[in-house]
Amino acid sequence: MESSEEALATGPLGMRLLAFERLPEDSEFGEAPVGYVLIALWHAGLLLVVHDRGRGCWELPGGSIEPGESAREAAARELREESNQRVAPAALRFVGFARTALPDRRVLRGALYQAEAAERDAFEPTEEIAGIRWWNLEDPLPGGRVQTVDAYLAALARG
Repeated sequence: MESSEEALATGPLGMRLLAFERLPEDSEFGEAPVGYVLIALWHAGLLLVVHDRGRGCWELPGGSIEPGESAREAAARELREESNQRVAPAALRFVGFARTALPDRRVLRGALYQAEAAERDAFEPTEEIAGIRWWNLEDPLPGGRVQTVDAYLAALARG
């Protein structure tokens, strides 16, 4: 699907945020169904971001929803896999849906969740994630670009 909509935010790798929809979590979409999740995890006023090795970019933890998995379950799993931070699915607060366009013009929809971390768990780099940081949404981050679409969504989640 091709989109010529004006973007709310544009990322350094060509991703565009076309819309943010505050709809019920159980909403269904025929066009651009929910295929990914993002998690805005906060601790002491700072946002967790992960540095994705493949994209060379700081971004929110998240990823694809696996078959048979709810978006909420995928969010808790992706958070654990990418950052070793653990939040029970029930503790995640659903925020809304992001409608994004990739550089190849595919339009995707993702579910955005937010949570507060009681503590920071230790992290060891993985094949996918080089590091994590707790960020104030303003200061420069070392070693790479920031996925500005994710920063925009995190600010909306914090609201």
